[in-house]
Amino acid sequence: MNIYVGNLHYEVKESDLKQLMEEFGTVSSVKLISDKDSGRSKGFGFVEMENSEEANKAISELNGKTIQGRPLSIKEATPRSY
Repeated sequence: MNIYVGNLHYEVKESDLKQLMEEFGTVSSVKLISDKDSGRSKGFGFVEMENSEEANKAISELNGKTIQGRPLSIKEATPRSY
């Protein structure tokens, strides 16, 4: 399952996010989105988890949880529509 993680503090690194999500299960990949020009984090990213039960547990337990002073916004990612 692909999970959207938003409202991240700009200093959160992919390794930090992976560690947080691994508390709930196996993480396949983590991708923080950054600005093309500055390289600075845009404050959101995506986490891929293999097991949907573990992913749903992570979503329900972490959505709204405050990390580094910011309440996370976590939900199942939806495919982009062009």
